Amino acid sequence: MTFDDRLRRPAGLTKLALGDTTLTYVPDGAVQLVPKGWLPATTDGTWAERPEFLDDTGNLVAGIGGLLVEHGDRAMLIDAGFGPSSVPAQEGYPYGAIHGGALPGNLAALGRDPASIESVAFTHLHIDHVGWAWSPLPGGDTPALGSAEYLMAEPEWAARELAVEQGMTREMLDVMAPRVRTVGDGEEIFPGVRVRYAAGHTAGHAAYVITAGGRTVIAFGDALHSPIQVEHPEWTAASDHDTTLSGAARAQLVAELAEPGTIGYGNHFADVVFGEIGPDGRWRPVT
Repeated sequence: MTFDDRLRRPAGLTKLALGDTTLTYVPDGAVQLVPKGWLPATTDGTWAERPEFLDDTGNLVAGIGGLLVEHGDRAMLIDAGFGPSSVPAQEGYPYGAIHGGALPGNLAALGRDPASIESVAFTHLHIDHVGWAWSPLPGGDTPALGSAEYLMAEPEWAARELAVEQGMTREMLDVMAPRVRTVGDGEEIFPGVRVRYAAGHTAGHAAYVITAGGRTVIAFGDALHSPIQVEHPEWTAASDHDTTLSGAARAQLVAELAEPGTIGYGNHFADVVFGEIGPDGRWRPVT
């Protein structure tokens, strides 16, 4: 399987072992991103030069899921997928068909009961990152991850009404609210895992910096949506709340990912979710 092939399919369960800590990308589903719609600074010429990023339908492939962080017997998730639903492509939207639903089954395949997950840390309040925080399992009436504490950057939770404008509902927020604990910039929330405020994509977007096994992994949420943005951090996404802040966050992130020993985790990065920036300035997978 070549790198180009992997860019055109969503990732399956993908593990990265770092000393006493294991990171696993747990898929929930996928979404198609309309290239010029999602990255408005691009042109037909952009994609003619880089066709390896587009699938057979001419769209960018973006996986949806969560990052399972395990340390000893303890476990947490970063983000919680889309949940058990599907939405067809709609004319005029910068994204195409989106579906979720696979996260609980993939956790089961790992031998991990959702009830054993002590916390879920969210990068931001977009519906494709919080799905299982408010959705019950089929036949149930409580959220699938409802026994976990929900960790949210304080500025993101304070601006949660903006999430309603981006597709969430007040009912979803009400389900989540009793379990939410806001967290501060730099706070350690799990062994080796610290919060980093990275506003721009949303008003309180956060990344999570994981230090383990002599390496640093940055789970950067939606600061970047596609590996091609590593080469063009000036390209904003259609859903960025503040393009000035998001551009600054991407530029800082790309500079840091180019440092030796630093690995990135891109939730939407097709089948190359764990990677680093090579000497040529391009994304290269490490798993």
